[in-house]
Amino acid sequence: MNVTVLFFASLREALGVERERIALEAGATVDSLRALLIARGEQWQPLSRGSVRAAVNQSLVTGANMLADGDEVAFFPPVTGG
Repeated sequence: MNVTVLFFASLREALGVERERIALEAGATVDSLRALLIARGEQWQPLSRGSVRAAVNQSLVTGANMLADGDEVAFFPPVTGG
C-alpha cells in the first residue's frame, strides 16, 4: 500500500522535504511509519520527539492508528498561538 506523508513547519525545514509517497506493508500504523522514517538516520530524529503530532486524512490520531492505501499522513510540531 502507498501513503502520502506531509511534513509541516520546523519539521519540513529540518528534513528538507515537504511531502513524499511511501510504500508500506499491509497492517502498518502511524508508529511503524514513524519508526521507518526515523531509521533513515540522524536528520530524521526530530520525528522521535514526543511532541510531534500526527494526523491521518486531516484528523489527529494516535500512533496505533492503522493506515490504509491512499491515506495522507501529516507530521507536525506543536503549534503555538498568539
